[in-house]
Amino acid sequence: MKKNQIRLLERLAGKKIHRDLIVSPEIARTLSELSFEINRQIGLLIHRSGQIEMVIVGTFSGLMIPQLNAIRTAGGRLRGLRLVHTHPGGEDISDEDLMDLLFLRLDLLSVLKITADGLPERLYSVHLLPEDTAGRGWTFLPPVHPANQNESFEELINALEGEFTRLQRVRRRVERREDRAILVSVSTEAKIVAEESLGELVELARSDNIEVLDTVLQRQRQINPRLIVGKGKLADIMIRALQLDANLLIFNQELNPSQIRSITDFTDLRVIDRTQLILDIFAHRAMSREGKLQVEMAQLKYMLPRLSTRDDALSRLTGGIGARGPGETRLEIDRRRISDRLARLGGELKAIASERYRRRSKRRKKDLPVISLVGYTNAGKSTLLNTLTHSDIIAEDKLFATLDPTSRRLRFPTEMEVIITDTVGFIRHLPDTLLQAFKATLEELQEADLLVHVIDLSNPVYREQMAVVDRLLGELELDEIPCLRVFNKIDKAPYPVQARAEAEKEGVVISAIDPGTLRPFLERAERMMGKALEPM
Repeated sequence: MKKNQIRLLERLAGKKIHRDLIVSPEIARTLSELSFEINRQIGLLIHRSGQIEMVIVGTFSGLMIPQLNAIRTAGGRLRGLRLVHTHPGGEDISDEDLMDLLFLRLDLLSVLKITADGLPERLYSVHLLPEDTAGRGWTFLPPVHPANQNESFEELINALEGEFTRLQRVRRRVERREDRAILVSVSTEAKIVAEESLGELVELARSDNIEVLDTVLQRQRQINPRLIVGKGKLADIMIRALQLDANLLIFNQELNPSQIRSITDFTDLRVIDRTQLILDIFAHRAMSREGKLQVEMAQLKYMLPRLSTRDDALSRLTGGIGARGPGETRLEIDRRRISDRLARLGGELKAIASERYRRRSKRRKKDLPVISLVGYTNAGKSTLLNTLTHSDIIAEDKLFATLDPTSRRLRFPTEMEVIITDTVGFIRHLPDTLLQAFKATLEELQEADLLVHVIDLSNPVYREQMAVVDRLLGELELDEIPCLRVFNKIDKAPYPVQARAEAEKEGVVISAIDPGTLRPFLERAERMMGKALEPM
């Protein structure tokens, strides 16, 4: 570009536009003439106050809008910025323009078409809608010449923001900063399996006190390696998030660092995956010191490879020799601190594991047999333990309501006394970082003389849940220990007679909240314990 053209662009950057105008006729003419002269698109990012915040020069066919984090915004549902840019080729508002409008939450996007002699033809504008109409979340304004703008831009935007606010029924919760999420699942599995997995994600969100505003399920032959969902589907999700005033996206699939960066490039919403959600639940529910250490270790292991590769503190002279060289970057320091913390946590957990081993040794010396309750999360293990031992362990209708292992004494009808232990529940796609962190706790299961696999008979996919638990027990090398299958929640089963007949072929049927149903379980467990304790 020539020097006079650059100077003209610099002068444009200092201009201010009247609040009622999308763009002033004078600036529209200057923009059109300069765009025609250099045969490139030129864009202006204009604040709601009328101040031009940024001038962008693109190519003949497109603009690259930089990160907008440093630009002040209006703080509402819309960003408080509008984009006015030229189309020297005379094209209509394109799909890329609509994506920019949506992903950046712009107040308005306008295109200046240019005549054959380099003058502005008309201004074509589009803005987002508070409600989805005709399957799309935006509407086009009638084209207008820049010199004939009769409608007030300021009144239009104020009306839009007011309508967004009127439709937002969770205003008080927003002020309390509660999380309001849209759940997204992309699956290559059968429809019933995909729907059940998404339903489980809803329950996980509920367990973490997150309000679920909407769910999105997309079944594909192959998952998009960059954005998980297609760009068009992500655009639909962004429109829905804006209309519902969501502040969180939760993906049912584990996202790698590249996918997180790609998705967050398109949205200001916080983005987490299933693993992060489970980690957050564990962080809230862990009560013991050991549980808290295990969860922190799992969180740090998850976070370490996901630290941003961008470092805004490259010039900081930290860790260098004297004042020479850049020293350690902020990113390197964060990684080193996490690694150091992981090493310390590992040492503390080893010490706790040793203490746990000593406690088990004392228990073995007293010749008390051990029964361990295992099963899918929310199958009713804690409720069963409470009923059997008259305890008051927390037992809620939520996934992972209890995390810390709990042991109680139990006396069988024949006066045989045992230790019965409740452990953390399993779940499909249990994060490997959590499984590794909780291995010390799960070692308790190695000492069990009998495993009691508690199964939620009322769940339509209880067979799949059984398979998940069996697979995880195999991975933990616990499949050699005798196991009694206990089918719980017969009182909630949709077809109790049929369900009981089917389940009794494989184990015993109970309702953990009804002590009267537990006698067959106690008798079967006692017989199996007797066989397990017989000398070889």
